[in-house]
Amino acid sequence: MALLAQVNVAVPRAPLDDPLMAGFANAFDAVARLAETAPGFVWRLGAESGPGHPVLTGAAGGGGNLVVNVSVWRDYRSLHEFTYRSVHGQFLLRRRRWFAAGPQPSTALWWVADQERPGVEPALARLRFLRTHGPSPQAFSLLRQFAEDGRPLRRSR
Repeated sequence: MALLAQVNVAVPRAPLDDPLMAGFANAFDAVARLAETAPGFVWRLGAESGPGHPVLTGAAGGGGNLVVNVSVWRDYRSLHEFTYRSVHGQFLLRRRRWFAAGPQPSTALWWVADQERPGVEPALARLRFLRTHGPSPQAFSLLRQFAEDGRPLRRSR
């Protein structure tokens, strides 16, 4: 059985301990716990060490930092419900307070084997592939998805 992996990145407007980032930083643990209890959730990067801070990595070529979120879900519907229909969606509406505009797309999806847990670099490689080549079975977007077998999926309304 294949599972849906996702990576999304954001460029913070300030270091996470800066007062400007307090709304995001203070809510991170609670939203991570919410994800971990959401139907269809399988795994998130950093969950092994318990609640904590978002994963930060140096931005390739940019010299700054990126907040990187990598997670695995049973299916797209589960990911979508958590992302847009839970409290997480309310934080998405306020993301411009904490994050600057960055290269798009900022999210990539792909299918992984049941036990596969992607690391930061492989996940970022999928995002770079999507940015360079566009949506494909190797890395696709929220708007143009592919089934496990590589077939393009129609977007449900």
